[in-house]
Parts: sequence; structure tokens; C-alpha cells
Amino acid sequence: CGFLAGWMQVIVYGPAIIASVAGFMSIMITNLFGIDAKWRIPIALIIIIAIGLMNFLENKVAAAFSVITTIGKMIPIAAIIIFGLFWGHQDALGQTVSEINRSAGGFGVAVLATLFGYDGWILIANLGGEMKNPQKLLPKAIILGISTVLVIYTLITVGIFRFVPANMIHSLGENTTSYLATRAFGDIGGKLLSIGIIVSMMGTLNGKIITFPRIVYAMARRGDLPFSRILSYVTPKGKSPVVATIFIILLATIMMLFFDPDHLSDLCVFTIYCFYLLTFFGIFILRKKNSKRPFSTPLYPFVPIVAIAGGIFVLVSELFNDPAGVLLFAGIVIIGLPVLYVVKKMDKND
Repeated sequence: CGFLAGWMQVIVYGPAIIASVAGFMSIMITNLFGIDAKWRIPIALIIIIAIGLMNFLENKVAAAFSVITTIGKMIPIAAIIIFGLFWGHQDALGQTVSEINRSAGGFGVAVLATLFGYDGWILIANLGGEMKNPQKLLPKAIILGISTVLVIYTLITVGIFRFVPANMIHSLGENTTSYLATRAFGDIGGKLLSIGIIVSMMGTLNGKIITFPRIVYAMARRGDLPFSRILSYVTPKGKSPVVATIFIILLATIMMLFFDPDHLSDLCVFTIYCFYLLTFFGIFILRKKNSKRPFSTPLYPFVPIVAIAGGIFVLVSELFNDPAGVLLFAGIVIIGLPVLYVVKKMDKND
């Protein structure tokens, strides 16, 4: 199960989330500069390659880029919240949409789509080994981090709903934020705000391209992947996992060619939540086996039961909404088992 979790991240989840973020960013860029929609995939690919090449340089380059994008992220967020809350006069929350395009999936699929924005919470658990008191600090970091993101996202949503009527939000779709920025701050201000959002997305993409190739590298070092010797190569000076990064970018490119960003975001969250659900069930097993444990789940068993119920709800909803996509991604994950068997058998023969 541990191998499949790693296999899922390097073959499905990592490339899918990179392709999805790059796809959303290319939509923003084409809308901002009035570029034809046919250039969205080439633009997304150029962005991924450029950020990947940047990560081949010294670590301080990527670190400086992360600082710049983090600062750039705060500006559009604050601008949308402040303007929407204090100068918006619409009440989209209290309105109804007069024209609805019927689609399958319902509330569960809608919830699954929003989970894409919160999924970074799991990555903080990787820092537990570097903390002096993870039993105390890790829960606080996760609760504080998720709560902060939840409040910020809620304020952004309320700000948009205060400024843009419900019917217009429905008709604009992915262009709602660009419309708000232009109406609120004029053409120049709107463009600057849109650029700030793009910079923010570039920071997110940079973080993903830093993270997932290193998972590939770690698994390759253990000999768990085909061509592990090649995938585990790092540059002599910067110790960058060059081949692993190229591998992730290649998979992300393939996914961009066959799936749109919305579809990818749903499928990658579905895939990772299958493993989250196993983790939630694992809490009961660990509780039974380990009488002495460094950390106890608060409000046990209520918290894991709620997590399991919520996880099953969104997973079943996506399964009914997109059975073909779910089966495809699940099949790619399951293929990892025979791959591991063949790789380990070849290692024994060597």
C-alpha cells in the first residue's frame, strides 16, 4: 500500500495537479492578453518547462522565486476581499440563477472540486521528522493552516458574490475573477490584478515541480521504479533531480493533451482521496494495536468517522459522475503492483 501511495503521486496525482494548475494559468493568460484559446496548451507547456529549467539552477534561485510569488499572492487576494466586501452592492448569495445548464454529479462533485484548493494540508505532515515536538506542533500547524486558508477562501468568495450578480457568475464561469478585476480597478488595474493572480499560480506550480520529482527520486533510490538508475540521477553541483523532473513534466504534458484542467483537478483529488480514506480507516487499526502512542486523535472516534463519511460521499459522487475517468486513473494506480513485482524480480536476477 505504501508503494502504491508513492506510485500514485508520481504517475497520477503529481503530473495531474501540475497539468491542471498550468492549464488554469494558461486560461488566465489567454484571457488577459486576448490570445486565441488554441494557444492554451502550448502556453501551459512553456510555463512548465520554464519553471522546470529554473529548478535545475542553484536552490537560491527557486527560493527567491518562491518569496516573490508569495508576496505577489497576497496582493490580489487582499484587493479582491477588500473591494468586494466594502464596495460591492450585489447579493449573489440571496439570488437565484434564471438559466441553468444541467450537469451530472451534484453536490458531491462540487465539494470534490473545492477540495483541490485545500489539498496542500497533507504535505505539512512530511515535516514532522524535522520538528522538535511534532506531537504538539504538527496538529496546531495543520489546524491553523487549514483554518486560515478556509477563512481567506470564504472572504474571497463573499467578496466576489458581493460584487458580481449570480446570473453573471454563472455565465462568466472561469472569467469571473478577470471581470471583477477590470470592473473594480479599471483596465490597467484589472490587468495588474490578473497578473498578480498568475504570479500566485506560478508560485504554486513551482512548489509542485519542486516536490514531486523528489518523490520520484526517493523511490528510484530505493529501486522501486523502472529505470531507477536513470531516474535517480542528480546534478553534481546543485543536486537537482533532472531526469525525475523531466519525467514528471512529460507525464503532465500528456495529461494536458487529453484532459481539460477542471477534469484533471477532479480526477487527481479523487485519486488522492482514495488513499486518504485508507488512512482514515487506518486510525482505528493503529488505535487498536498501539496502546502507547505519541499522538491521539482528538474527539476519537467522531473525527475519523466524519472524515470517512465525507470521503466516501465525494468519492461515490465522482464515481457516478465520471466512471470512465475514475476507472482510468484507478487502473493506472493498480498497474503499479505488477510493475513493482517485475522491478523487484529483475533486481533479484541482477
